[in-house]
Amino acid sequence: MRREQGVAVVTALLLTTLAVTIVASLFWQQQVQVRSMENQRLQLQTRWIVRGALDLSRLVLFQDFFDSGGVTHLNGVWATPLEETRLDDYIERERAQAENFNATLSGRMMDAQSRYNLTNLAAAGQRAADPAQVAALQRLLRNVQLDATLAQAVANTVVNAQALPAAGAGAAAAASAASFTPPNLPPGGTANPLQNSQQASGPQPLGLLRVEDLLAISGFTPAAIERLRDLVIVLPERTALNANTAPAEVLAAAVDRLSLADAAALVNVRRRTPFKNASNFEDQLQQFQNGALKPSIPVDVKSNYFLALSKVKLDRATLDTVSLLKRSSVGATEVKWIREN
Repeated sequence: MRREQGVAVVTALLLTTLAVTIVASLFWQQQVQVRSMENQRLQLQTRWIVRGALDLSRLVLFQDFFDSGGVTHLNGVWATPLEETRLDDYIERERAQAENFNATLSGRMMDAQSRYNLTNLAAAGQRAADPAQVAALQRLLRNVQLDATLAQAVANTVVNAQALPAAGAGAAAAASAASFTPPNLPPGGTANPLQNSQQASGPQPLGLLRVEDLLAISGFTPAAIERLRDLVIVLPERTALNANTAPAEVLAAAVDRLSLADAAALVNVRRRTPFKNASNFEDQLQQFQNGALKPSIPVDVKSNYFLALSKVKLDRATLDTVSLLKRSSVGATEVKWIREN
């Protein structure tokens, strides 16, 4: 009887332990599912906040277009960064629901045409490299202490990619489809971006979509990419360099025989008085090298492409995005692509 009672007690304890384990596992699985749903909700909300931030950026660019007469300079309102700011809508919800959402938004805009556009390396309407643009990229590479001979390799890559427009468009569309695109904000491609990429058969040359793609070219290293990250860009079309926003390294690359010291002096001049037009910039060049300097690549003081950087924090969710905005000749702005970091 004593042995039977001992076995009964042990069995009861084992059954109790098993029941508690099963119940705890069910509660744990339910908690995981609830947390997963909360994370999805937070991520979706951060994307909608980014959409609102882009609408604000487009409005700022539209207003700046008329306030500045179309001239883009670093004193414009678009260049004012947005420091980390709490969102009023979530502050009101915290008061009503007694919760802490910790929702903040920060961001800034940069002139995309202040950087050297690698798309310019391909001559307009030709399947060949533009010698003037290749020489400009060579000067830029020398200014940042990189091998200047890499410029020709980059130009060959750009030309080869543009030789087959369908393949290039398909690769760009596939990359855009892989990145985040919020509702009602088309990236500006075709209606079915993956269709073009599927039509191309066989190995196709891949174009440059971002600075990191330069790593596919022999000779470029991660350290070299970091030096060029804020100096070069890949835009959808050929563009002129903005003399009002370009850094000294890019200005020196745009004008043959312009030293970095003289380019830095031009940056100080425009900080006080931005260039009114391209002729005004050329007039400022007359004070160097006995007035024999002229831009070797197209230079302007107006920009159509801008980069919008946004960082959204919502409770435990964080979203960093970079968006390319294009401003038309009448001030209207559209979103070309959005990439998550």
